[in-house]
Amino acid sequence: MALALGLGTAHADNGGLPVPRFVSIKADRVNVRGGPDKDHDVAWIYTRVGWPVEITAEFEDWRRIRDSDGTEGWVYHSLLSGKRTAVVQMKSKTDLAPLYAKPDDKSTVTAQLQVGVLSTVKRCSGTWCQIAGEGFDGWIQQSELWGVYPNEKIE
Repeated sequence: MALALGLGTAHADNGGLPVPRFVSIKADRVNVRGGPDKDHDVAWIYTRVGWPVEITAEFEDWRRIRDSDGTEGWVYHSLLSGKRTAVVQMKSKTDLAPLYAKPDDKSTVTAQLQVGVLSTVKRCSGTWCQIAGEGFDGWIQQSELWGVYPNEKIE
């Protein structure tokens, strides 16, 4: 099943959208709590703007999120952005992901990205994504990213 989702804008996540879905961290300090209200203890804090997370549930203005390590917790919706980002994820942490000039593994390799490199997702075909980040812009196999679903199309 292919999903066709637009990139959207960087507004807060206001719910009413499909669950699960990918979003990104909007602020440089985001408290993640054990449950969906301020009475729950802060379990940890995100300090990286743009980090991709997956919304796995909603409760009123709270979103349960999961990160690339599989860790889950609750955050207030206004601390999340609809901006699509992704991180390089390979089978081995020492592997490098080739970034290509075109969505074709026979095209020129323009960079080798390490596991954990953060990028903005420009578009995805279902098998390839065009991504950009600090000092790079090119195409990567969609399966080498965390922050997009397999076969997902992003215009």
